[in-house]
Amino acid sequence: MEDNPRYDGKPLLKLLEFYVLWVIGELPEEVDKSLKAIAPKLHALYGGDGQWQGAIAASVHFSEEIPAEIRGLWKRNLEIARANDVTLSPQKFAEMFADENFEN
Repeated sequence: MEDNPRYDGKPLLKLLEFYVLWVIGELPEEVDKSLKAIAPKLHALYGGDGQWQGAIAASVHFSEEIPAEIRGLWKRNLEIARANDVTLSPQKFAEMFADENFEN
């Protein structure tokens, strides 16, 4: 994980952002590979279905509908950004989602 004060003392925050990026199809392949490698540890810590995504979802009690809701928010936020002639990066969206939906 990158050295960014945003994540100091918040070990789950970056993982939540990775989850959002994965849901919207923007998670870099190398990050996905790294997360797959630590999936057993994440599963032991948080539960879930054995995959890293399931562990993160279990850690914050996501319902099965959350991925579709995140994709809908991504689409709507992209439309808003375009209408305002602003670029919304996938990472910025993931950060906004995490900040608005989880206590940091």
